[in-house]
This record gives sequence, C-alpha cells and structure tokens, in this order.
Amino acid sequence: NTQSDHALILAITVLLAMIASCIVSGVSGVTIPLVLRKLGFDPATASSIFLTTATDCVSMGTFLALATWLVPR
Repeated sequence: NTQSDHALILAITVLLAMIASCIVSGVSGVTIPLVLRKLGFDPATASSIFLTTATDCVSMGTFLALATWLVPR
C-alpha cells in the first residue's frame, strides 16, 4: 500500500532527525559552556541561547534535508 509506505518513510525521517537532534544537543551542551568559559564569559548565563540556536537549526535542517531526500514525490 502506497499510503502506508509513505507513512513508514515519514516515521523513519522523524526518527533520524530526532536522533541527530539529541546528538547535537548533547555535544553542544558540553562544548558551548567550555568554549564560553575559555573565552572569559559566564557559561551559565550565555550558553542557553547558543545551545538553543544550535539545536533548533540542526534539528530542523536535518529533518528538512532527510524529508527531501527520503520522501518520494
């Protein structure tokens, strides 16, 4: 069935985008405060905006790229 095939591909796309988002947020959550501390900024106050931006941009970009690549037209 074509409709169930599309639903499975969409589910795989969302799953892969969520995995990528979790990996990026974990790596960013570690590296951004360390870099900010090295630059002399307070990591507790400055890291949240950079972490949120990195996670949102990568997760949305990954989802859209995977959807473009995997979902048939």
